[in-house]
Amino acid sequence: MKISTLTKAMVSGVALSAMMAGAAFADGALVYDGGGKFDKSFNEAAYNGAERFKAEGGNYQDLEISGDAQREQAVRQFASRGNNPIVLPGFSWETALRAVAPEFPDTSFTIIDTVVDLPNVQSVVFKEQEGSYLVGILAAMQSESGKIGVIPAFNFDLLEAFACGYAQGAKSVNPDIEVFETYVGSGFEAFNDPGKATEVAKSQLDQGVDVVYHVAGGAGAGVLQAAADAGKFGIGVDSNQNHLHPGSVLTSMLKRVDVATYNAMKGVADGTWEPGVITLGLAEEGVGAAFDEHNASLITDEMKAAVEKATADIISGAVVVHDYRTDKACPAL
Repeated sequence: MKISTLTKAMVSGVALSAMMAGAAFADGALVYDGGGKFDKSFNEAAYNGAERFKAEGGNYQDLEISGDAQREQAVRQFASRGNNPIVLPGFSWETALRAVAPEFPDTSFTIIDTVVDLPNVQSVVFKEQEGSYLVGILAAMQSESGKIGVIPAFNFDLLEAFACGYAQGAKSVNPDIEVFETYVGSGFEAFNDPGKATEVAKSQLDQGVDVVYHVAGGAGAGVLQAAADAGKFGIGVDSNQNHLHPGSVLTSMLKRVDVATYNAMKGVADGTWEPGVITLGLAEEGVGAAFDEHNASLITDEMKAAVEKATADIISGAVVVHDYRTDKACPAL
C-alpha cells in the first residue's frame, strides 16, 4: 500500500513538531542547511557560534531538517513559538524566509550567504573570493606539478566566487599554473555526496593535480580523503579542517559563519541586532587562511609572508580580487 503525499506531509509535520517540542520562547533558533549539524564545515561553524553564545549564558534551540519540504514549516514553527532570532545558514533558505518573515514582523531573522531585503531580516554575506585568493597562493607555492584543482559542489555563482578567487591567487604566484575545476554534482544534493566527491577528486589527481581545494560542504570530506590517500594535498573550507588529515591538508579557507551566528544571537540578547546587509571580508576578519599545529610543517616562512602581503594588499585596495557574482567573466579560469 502506497503512502499518499498528504500522509507523508502529515507524518513529516508531526515529526518536526515533536523535534521542536522543547523550544522556549526566549531562546534563539538555528536551523541547519543540508549536510547536517556535524558536517565539519559550514553547518558545524554555525553550531560552534551558537555554542559560544550558549557558553556565555544564552540559550538556543536547533534543528536538522531531513529535506527541502521541511524548510518553510521549520521556520514558521520556530517563529510561531516565539524563538528569536532565527538563524538560517545557507542560501537555500531564501524562499522559505521570504514566505515566513512577513508573517512575523516582530521576529528577527538572520540569513547567511544571501540577501533578503525585508525589514526584519539581517543578511550576512562574505567576500569568499578574498579568502580563496590566499589559499590559491598557498596552493601554487606548494604545487610541484604546476596543476591544482578546485571542486565546487555544483555550478552556482556563490561557489564560483570561491573558485575564481582561488585561481586568481594561484596565478598571482605562477601565471602558467593550470587550474582544473570539476563539480561534484548538478544541484544542492551534491553537498551531501562525499562518495561522488571522492571520485571527482581522484579524477583530478589522476591528471596530475597535486593540490585540490573543495568548496563542497559535507561532501568535501571525500576530497580531503582522496588527496590524503594519494599522498597529495587538500584544502578545506568554511571551518578549519586542517586536523582531519594532519600533514595532508595544506590549509583551510576560513569563513566565519560562527561569528555571524554568534553575533545574531548576541545582538538580539543585548538589543544591538539590526536588519540590513553585513559583509565580512579580510578587512573584517570574516575570511582567511588557517594556520595551526596541524599544517605547521607544510607552511614555510615564505608562504606565510606571501599570504600576509596579499592580505595587506587586498585590504588596502592595491589588489582587487574578482567577484564572480558581479562579473561572471572570471579572468583566471
